[in-house]
Amino acid sequence: MKFTDMEDDIGPIKDKLGVLTYVTDEEEHAHITVNSQICNTCPHHLCISGCPVRCFNFFEKENGKIEMVFNYEDCVECGTCDIMCDQGAVSWHHPRGSFGIQYEQG
Repeated sequence: MKFTDMEDDIGPIKDKLGVLTYVTDEEEHAHITVNSQICNTCPHHLCISGCPVRCFNFFEKENGKIEMVFNYEDCVECGTCDIMCDQGAVSWHHPRGSFGIQYEQG
């Protein structure tokens, strides 16, 4: 069961993410890592409203516990979460050469 429901206002953006090309690097070279344990205790959750493609959301797990989940698959590498997170949960770096998102004109 989903705890937050922001799909209504983000739907058109999510539709366009399908035309982007992602070249995912190995996990030890991930351009972004998120410590969800820190997110779970964050007093304001600015990342939820700041991320333009809503990669951050709270979900209710099977055991009833509510946890922050970061959906890296949709990340457009804007760096907003790194700027907005003042709790130290986000570690963001530019992807290594030839990895990351590839935008196309048109």
